[in-house]
Amino acid sequence: MKIILTGASGFVGTNLSAFFTDQGNEVLEISMRGDCWESMLDRKADVLIHLAGKAHDTSGEAADQEYFQINTGLTQRIFDEFMNSAIRDFFYFSSVKAAADSVEGTLDETVTPNPKTPYGISKLRAENHLLSKVLPADKRLFIIRPCMIHGPGNKGNLNLLYKVVKKGIPWPLAAFDNKRSFISIDNLSFLIWQMIQQPLPSGIYNFADDEPVSTNRLVQLIAEVTGKKAKLWKIPQKMISFAAETGDFLSLPLNRERLKKLTESYMVSNLKVKKALHIERLQISAEEGLVKTIQSFNN
Repeated sequence: MKIILTGASGFVGTNLSAFFTDQGNEVLEISMRGDCWESMLDRKADVLIHLAGKAHDTSGEAADQEYFQINTGLTQRIFDEFMNSAIRDFFYFSSVKAAADSVEGTLDETVTPNPKTPYGISKLRAENHLLSKVLPADKRLFIIRPCMIHGPGNKGNLNLLYKVVKKGIPWPLAAFDNKRSFISIDNLSFLIWQMIQQPLPSGIYNFADDEPVSTNRLVQLIAEVTGKKAKLWKIPQKMISFAAETGDFLSLPLNRERLKKLTESYMVSNLKVKKALHIERLQISAEEGLVKTIQSFNN
């Protein structure tokens, strides 16, 4: 099978490329920087996975127009190429943020999308463009909405939290009792591969591990792996919120957007994709996947 990957140099792309190669597939990696990518497309490939995009910038420094040029415009262009090709499957990596920036309860695919940030809006506009097209009977469209993806090699807020705990710095946000969904790169790769192989209907599918994990539990897991004592400080929430507001104006490490990412509850349901694939549980649990990622930081 021949699988095209855009954005293959990123964390997800690198892992998917290695995974598909291990499964005996031919992987064509395409960079979408510049205008030469159209000539590189193999229009007789089997699968096109569109990962390239502008990531969510929590510092607030990214220009809004960048999100729409890349996440919306570029996606529209490559999907149009897909529609005029012999490629069977198109995977668009969107985000749960295309559905909602905040979640009450558990997010599933039935929610009416209401993103608030340019990032989420740009992703939703791309989704709407794809869904507005009438697919030929021999083609499938999968819009993937993953929550926070992690794994060995990942550089993000999880890595920052790891550094804090490893240095013995107390976690000052323990007063925020939350639960968040994650998706390990192993479970993500497994799901994509199963979707390619099975007669799944087109549609929107959330990607998440089976269990949500609280940030406080995550701190404990990091402490266990690094041999440190978990220091959980329950500083009053009002004091922390005031410090985050100050960070917005003074460009401090803690601002409101980062505080929200670290402390909000954001639980995502993966029941739709598991039901479609006839899977009861994913290959590894949320905590097993997180420990594997933490160990990679430790090494």
